[in-house]
Amino acid sequence: MAGVADPPRPSEPRRELRTEFAFELPRGYVDDAGVVHQAGTMRLATARDELVPLRDDRVRENAAYLTVVLLARVVTRIGDVTDVHAGVIENLFAADLAFLQDLYRRVNSEGHTRAGVQCPQCGHGFAVDVSGGRLGES
Repeated sequence: MAGVADPPRPSEPRRELRTEFAFELPRGYVDDAGVVHQAGTMRLATARDELVPLRDDRVRENAAYLTVVLLARVVTRIGDVTDVHAGVIENLFAADLAFLQDLYRRVNSEGHTRAGVQCPQCGHGFAVDVSGGRLGES
């Protein structure tokens, strides 16, 4: 039949896009006053976040510096520190830098902060949220 429209389909439930991820640094950022900051947030990276650092002279001189500049763009807060810049990222402990690099990869490539792990005693596999938080929180 010409001119007959298909019946409307029920709308699919909208999926909420998570753009910020809370984390807890393993060691913590120590500010100039000696205060340790561990809890923070990272946002999803945009194409611009990945392109702009490539024009940065520090990155051109040392490709390894790309991580520092990129994390400074996407980490929005570490404790009370909301002005997260390359100098802050440079002063993180190596364990915290590695943690943020892994978190960045997980949220921007895989879309989540869960990692598959296995119990060393019984071998049972399960997922844990590597973004941090307190024990027992979901």
